[in-house]
Amino acid sequence: MLLEPGGDYDGLTLSGERFDAQDGSEARFLDCTFEQCTFDDTDLSHARLVDSSWTSVRASTLGLSSATWQDGTLTDCRLGAVQAYGGRWTRVHVVGGKVDYLNLRDATLEHVRFTGVVIDELDLARVRATHLTFEDCRVRRLDVTGATLTEADVRGIRDLQHLDGVAGLAGATVSTEQLVELAPALAEHLGLRVR
Repeated sequence: MLLEPGGDYDGLTLSGERFDAQDGSEARFLDCTFEQCTFDDTDLSHARLVDSSWTSVRASTLGLSSATWQDGTLTDCRLGAVQAYGGRWTRVHVVGGKVDYLNLRDATLEHVRFTGVVIDELDLARVRATHLTFEDCRVRRLDVTGATLTEADVRGIRDLQHLDGVAGLAGATVSTEQLVELAPALAEHLGLRVR
């Protein structure tokens, strides 16, 4: 199957298809299911995905900039660099799998949940998020510079090794253990001298 820019896809269930290096920019996917498909170097920028799910999807690089994802799930996907900046995700659940780099810069997130996901680098700079939740996730690097978080719960993030923009965590719920780990970054942000 070939994707087309601005294409209209409704009610498809596809398994094992390869969409490598295809252009599906500005396409619309309604009630579509992708299982064990590959999207290497695929362009889905400005696409609209509604009531769609991805299961065991693989991609080395994936373009989702300014895309809208509504009422969807990504389950056990293995993704490299995902460029999803400037997009809008609403009621999206990411379950399991691994992402090397997830760029959600300048995105709007509403009721987005990450469960059991391994993310090497998560870029949430200048994101506007409401009801963003992490459950049992491993995130190595996190950037929340300029983020606006409302009713966000990051207690489920563990193994965090590097944090940029600590002030962007304002409004988020953290665990006691995380607060201890964040103490040096908070002290530096506030200009405290600890002796």
